[in-house]
Amino acid sequence: MKPVSFLAVLCIATALFLPALVLADEGHDHGSAAPAAMGPSLPRFAAVSDLFELVGVLEGKRITLWLDRAADNEPVTNARIELDIAGEKFKAEPHEDTYEVVLTAEPTPGVLPVTAIVAAGSDNDLLAGELDLHEQAHAEPVSPAGAWARYASWVGGALALLVLIFFARRLSASRQRRPGDAA
Repeated sequence: MKPVSFLAVLCIATALFLPALVLADEGHDHGSAAPAAMGPSLPRFAAVSDLFELVGVLEGKRITLWLDRAADNEPVTNARIELDIAGEKFKAEPHEDTYEVVLTAEPTPGVLPVTAIVAAGSDNDLLAGELDLHEQAHAEPVSPAGAWARYASWVGGALALLVLIFFARRLSASRQRRPGDAA
């Protein structure tokens, strides 16, 4: 092969393989993409006032509550909490740093109004929020495309390089002078 045609084949091969070499692998893209959700999250609500912040997470018939002071985000562990969820009243039971309410039945899908009466020491407050429940969507399983896509680009690049070498050799062979050819 002539040095000029070898250099052309080398440049084309480099151009084919260079994009595959600079692609970042999973976890190494240094982008600012948000992390993907790994599964369905539990329904929750938040109710905020000047004194308190209340967050509730529903799991089946049980609601776990976290109560903090709005001024400094300090957990409030000695409060009395009464919840009104869609017209039904419940008293929260205190635990270590959370409170718990057990509903009589699992709530139906829809938006449920939540009202909380909080009494902690000399502070009393009324907080309101909404619990937005949706039916579970059936998610189709997603196949990870990372590994096979990486190998597919390498295989495609290698095949393209082989095709280029084949045609470069055929072109080079057709241009070579054979003994007895006219000058």
